[in-house]
Amino acid sequence: MVYASELLSGWGNCPVERCDVARPESAVELRRLVMSDDGRSCISRGLGRAYGDSSLNLAGRVIDQTRLNRFTAFDPETGILTCEAGASLAEIMEVFLPRGWFVRTTPGTKFVTVGGAVASDVHGKNHHRDGSFGESVRSFRLLTARGETLDCSRTENADAFRATLGGMGLTGCITEATVQLERKSTAYCSVNYRRTADIEETLRYFEDTDAASQYSVAWIDCVAQGKSLGRSVVMTAHDAAPSDLPAALAANPLRLPIRRKRSVPRFVPSAVLNYQTVRIFNALYYARHVDGRKIVDYDSFFYPLDGLQHWNRIYGRRGFVQYQAFFPRETSRRGIVALLDLISAAKNASFLAVLKSCGRAGEGVLSFLSPGHTLALDFRYVPGIGPFLQSLDACVLRHGGRLYLAKDSQMSAETFAAMYPRLPEFRELKGRVDPERRFVSSQARRLRIAE
Repeated sequence: MVYASELLSGWGNCPVERCDVARPESAVELRRLVMSDDGRSCISRGLGRAYGDSSLNLAGRVIDQTRLNRFTAFDPETGILTCEAGASLAEIMEVFLPRGWFVRTTPGTKFVTVGGAVASDVHGKNHHRDGSFGESVRSFRLLTARGETLDCSRTENADAFRATLGGMGLTGCITEATVQLERKSTAYCSVNYRRTADIEETLRYFEDTDAASQYSVAWIDCVAQGKSLGRSVVMTAHDAAPSDLPAALAANPLRLPIRRKRSVPRFVPSAVLNYQTVRIFNALYYARHVDGRKIVDYDSFFYPLDGLQHWNRIYGRRGFVQYQAFFPRETSRRGIVALLDLISAAKNASFLAVLKSCGRAGEGVLSFLSPGHTLALDFRYVPGIGPFLQSLDACVLRHGGRLYLAKDSQMSAETFAAMYPRLPEFRELKGRVDPERRFVSSQARRLRIAE
C-alpha cells in the first residue's frame, strides 16, 4: 500500500494541509499501514466532515478508511448492526431504513462514517432525550499501533472504550463497530414550527416542550439586536406514524422522496457572504417560517444541507470556521446572550446559527455535551479573525462552557485544557493504549492533547 501526497482539509476548508494519504481496501492492508516501522505518526479519516484539522496530519500520514465500509452482521429481530468503521450513515439509511431501521442518533449530515461518529461521539436533535451516538454503541474493535486488536465495550477493555468514544481517533483505528438501530414505521417526522421573539422566549419554549419532544432544534437570527436578540424559529418534532401521513405517502411510508441533486460547482467569491446579505437572508427566513405543523421527510428534517452538495464552497476559497459552544444549564441563558452580544457588536454574522438542548453527559472522557444548551455558528475565515474568536472563547470559559473538537480549528491548547478538565485522564489512558504516541493529528499537536 503506497501513500500519496495530497492537500487535505476538513469541511470548513480551513486549514488546508499537505499529508501522505493511503486508502486500504482490506483489514490486512490496514494493519500493515498501522504497524509501519518508520515511526511516523498517523490518524484515521472518514468522509472528512469534521470541520477543522482533527483528521489532518501535517507532513504525517492519514489513513482513509472509507473503502472499508462493509456490513458484516445484522439481526432483523433486534436491530443490532455490525459494520466496518468506514460505513456511512447514508449507507445505513439506504439499506436499512426501507426495512424499518435507522440509527437512534444522527448529526446534521448523513455523510459521516460510523468510525467518525464514534470518534467524535456525535449528537443530534434528540440529545436532550437520547444522549449522544455513543449510547447506541454496544462495542467496537480497536487496532493499536502494535497491531493488536482490542474488543472494546462497557465490560471489556472499558478504559479503551471510554477513551476512544469522543477521543478523535487518538487511541487507534476503529475497525468495526456494533450499534443498536432503532425501529421506524415511517421515514417522516411531524414537525411543529414556532417563531419566538427573543432568546428568553426561545429558551423558555425549549424548557416547556423538551420533555414531550423527540427532537428539538432552533434556528437563531444571530444578527438581530436589542429586544429581538436571539429571535428564533424553533422546530420540535417526533417520528410520524403511518396514520399521520397523507394517502400519497402512506402507501410506502418508509420510502424517501427522490430529489434532484443540486451542487455549488465552485467557490463563491468571499465578498458575497457578508453582514448585509446574512441580515437579509435571516429576515426572509424568519418571515417565511410561520407557526404551524408539517410532515417532513427525514432527509429534509435531519439533513437540510446535504441536499446541496459542496455547500461549504459558499464561504469562499479561504473557507470558514465552525464554532460550536456548549453551556451548562445553570449558565446557558447568560452565556448565550453574552455570546450573541459579542457577535452582533462585531458584525461578524454567522450564516448558520443552530441552538439545541442537551441531555445527559456522554460516556467518553472527552465527550462534548452534558445537560445544558449548545450553539453552533459559522464564520467566514478572514485574516485577523483570531482576536474575535479568542473573545468568544473567553466568554464560553467565563460561563463554564466548552467547544466541540469535531468543529474546532482555532482553539488554543490553554483554552482546551481549561475547558476539558479530564484531559489528564485521557492522556493517561491514551498512554496505555498507544504508548509510542503513534496516533496524532494536526489538531492533537495544536491542542497538545497527546503529550
